[in-house]
Amino acid sequence: MSKIIAIGTAVPSFRHNQQDILQFMQLIYSFTEADRRRLRFLYHQSHIDTRYSVIPDYSRPVPEWKFYPHTENLEPFPSLEQRMIWYHKYAPQLSVNAIRDCLDGKLAEADITHLITVSCTGMSAPGLDLHVMELLDLPRHTVRSSINFMGCYAGIHALKTADAICRADQQAKVLIVCTELCTLHFQREPTIDNIASSLLFADGSAAAVVTADSHPAKGIRLDGFYSEVIPKGKKDMAWEISSSGFLMTLSSYIPDLLEEDFNHFTTRALARTGLTQQDITHWCIHPGGRKILEAVHKTLSFQSHELQASYDILQHYGNMSSPTILFVLKKMAPALLQNHNRKEHIFGAAFGPGLTMETFVASTNS
Repeated sequence: MSKIIAIGTAVPSFRHNQQDILQFMQLIYSFTEADRRRLRFLYHQSHIDTRYSVIPDYSRPVPEWKFYPHTENLEPFPSLEQRMIWYHKYAPQLSVNAIRDCLDGKLAEADITHLITVSCTGMSAPGLDLHVMELLDLPRHTVRSSINFMGCYAGIHALKTADAICRADQQAKVLIVCTELCTLHFQREPTIDNIASSLLFADGSAAAVVTADSHPAKGIRLDGFYSEVIPKGKKDMAWEISSSGFLMTLSSYIPDLLEEDFNHFTTRALARTGLTQQDITHWCIHPGGRKILEAVHKTLSFQSHELQASYDILQHYGNMSSPTILFVLKKMAPALLQNHNRKEHIFGAAFGPGLTMETFVASTNS
């Protein structure tokens, strides 16, 4: 067994109101008035109030833009090279900020034995892992792994990898950091996919430390993992590299797929740990969007506020891709670890390209 003994988060300096981002996108897309009304409706229905970005432009007047050109036609529009320059400038320090929030006296940086970095919004070699090692002055023999381009479910995949390491090595102390700068990849063409991306995605970083269950610190025990691919959803969620940046495919059909399959999928995932839906006390669901959360709520026949933590993260941060599930789990953690009267069972799930559904089951009886 393994457990999460610490979670930390960090966001960039620039906090943008959803209304300000709407105005920016209306300028970018050069819509007709009818299109503007439709876009306003979508933004107002998003359940997102604020998002964070390394780019200040989304809530500043044109003369103060730092990333986008000041020209009337926005040419030259940011290239892939320019987007990667910004990624390399900001992603390492944002990662370190999340890591320091995570460790915060719970564990010394020198005690870390393994480092897992997660990202799908920037790639290079040397990569984020080596930049983080250098900034934290980690030992050169630290064991490194990188999980790249797996999208929103990659945070759970990283937990699964850390769990396998800790099961094999009882002395391992695995540091995970998931960092995404999604807003670097907003596109100008007013396609349905680009509009959905500009509506939902944000920047952020989350870190976690996973150890063997024998570690003396309190924690959230990782009891099992399960994943499946829905082949018929393969073309409905995708993430591809192009000369102008990374391109998202995000079909409006995804909530329908989840509503159709997620109940049965959850039953199969829980059966591997001998649990049923009634045993779960906390639901840690990736807030990919309001309609996704509504689909999960409906298919699992929830009656109350079972997904409140997910809705809260969506409202204040948007969808940050891979770090988001750890933001939700961190919001739940205080109540989980302070309850001394009963055993808590957590079911976590996230969704990504494929269409892939990845889950974890965790528990605590602190």
